[in-house]
Amino acid sequence: MKITAYNWAAMLVVLLAVLGTFLLPGLSYLWVLLTSVSVTMAFLDKLIPRLQSAGITGKDENKPGNPEIPEMGGIAVITGFTAGALLAILAFNALSGFNIIYLLAAIITIHSISFMGFVDDLISIPQWLKAVLPLFAAIPLVVVSAAGSTTISIPLIGPVEFGIIYIAVLVPLAVAVCSNLTNMLAGFNGMEAGMGIIIFSTLALLAASHGATTMLLVCLPMLGGLLGFLYFNWYPAKVFPGDVMNLTIGVAVATAVIIGNLESAGVILMAPYILDFFIKAYNRFPHTQQEIKGNRLSPKFNQVRGLVHVVMNAAGRGGMTEKNLTLAFIGIEVICAIVALALYYKF
Repeated sequence: MKITAYNWAAMLVVLLAVLGTFLLPGLSYLWVLLTSVSVTMAFLDKLIPRLQSAGITGKDENKPGNPEIPEMGGIAVITGFTAGALLAILAFNALSGFNIIYLLAAIITIHSISFMGFVDDLISIPQWLKAVLPLFAAIPLVVVSAAGSTTISIPLIGPVEFGIIYIAVLVPLAVAVCSNLTNMLAGFNGMEAGMGIIIFSTLALLAASHGATTMLLVCLPMLGGLLGFLYFNWYPAKVFPGDVMNLTIGVAVATAVIIGNLESAGVILMAPYILDFFIKAYNRFPHTQQEIKGNRLSPKFNQVRGLVHVVMNAAGRGGMTEKNLTLAFIGIEVICAIVALALYYKF
């Protein structure tokens, strides 16, 4: 097997990161991020041609001719996340405020949902089952939440104690709802990774400002994985994420805010996904389809079936390019991030 520049670079970064956790422990957060980025990119470099040759592809419905693009590239993001999380565990003694039990619970929950997405990409799990299975994946978080805070700080109201309802109801629902929401608002080159990068950058900043080290060590590996993936997924995409990544983004958001006790910030960051859900629910969850005219996209039959169609129509009758649509949604997420930082960042 030929070792490419990506692989050599990844091996060098991982080696330096492992050594750095012992020689320069103060840079452990940077090592975690760099490891996730480099491992994701190196894995994708090998994974993309193998997915193509194995016929694991999906049609790019938003381009003329619907070209076949390798699918399930999100496997590399999970690999990068795992590498970063393992390095964080290795650096356990160098990091203050780090609860290894909480991090392990987070990893188990995130991997459980990732596996569900992997299976869904291969054999297509029924929608009702995708709504139910995450409730069981939340069990590790339910267990650790029983020993942690069950209070949620709500803007304009203040702290609200939910007690057993938080543990038995809100935590499982957060995992199930968030994972499915991020899987619904998807399908455009760079959108899922781009919005996810804004979300996890914001959550990482909030975690750092609150001294929530364990939350930070959930966010940084996911941020690194998405940064590495975006390089290959940006327009025109060389690889699609698949449900294995789309579901994982949502569960990682839920897991991070539960561990960091910043649930309200998570709701703000998930606002575009929530709005998209209500628009689709009103329309009985149709498959959102677009018309392609030149290089511009507009709602098929001029019917608004999701938030993407609202944004397309806002650009005028001619619609908008896929790249600009992605940039628009990243911009919407940036606005949500600014609101979350303004409300919850501790100076």
